[in-house]
Amino acid sequence: MHKNTICVWYDKDAEAAAQFYAATFPDSAVSAVHRAPSDYPSGKEGDVLTVEFTVLGIPCLGLNGGPVFKHSEAFSFQIATEDQAETDRYWNAIVGNGGKESECGWCKDKWGISWQITPRVLTEAIAVGGAEAKRAFDAMMHMKKIDVAAITAARRG
Repeated sequence: MHKNTICVWYDKDAEAAAQFYAATFPDSAVSAVHRAPSDYPSGKEGDVLTVEFTVLGIPCLGLNGGPVFKHSEAFSFQIATEDQAETDRYWNAIVGNGGKESECGWCKDKWGISWQITPRVLTEAIAVGGAEAKRAFDAMMHMKKIDVAAITAARRG
């Protein structure tokens, strides 16, 4: 067991979410499914209680805790992409599987988890600082899915 694991609360679909992440992202897998040993406030004995999985090598635990807590953008997975094709692949997988687009490279999957699909060209531009960072940042502010060519052009001025 890892010393630090991200625990993500789901209403009742932790296993489906983990399977989707494992199928979508490399170095991702579902490693264990644990069933409730007895009834609990939001489920019955034998229901899937927790799911151990990884997303891009990061250990996570999905907890089927019921509808008490909802997700927000206060927590998100940030996925660094190398090019437009990789950006499109992840964005389209999340949004096309019942998710929703948001602004500035953010989207939500159908379970309400927020994702930042962030091309490295954008984070590199912001890290440079100055006018180049401002141009890239200003361009990003008008996007939903990040357009790598537009960020590259903005960097150049």
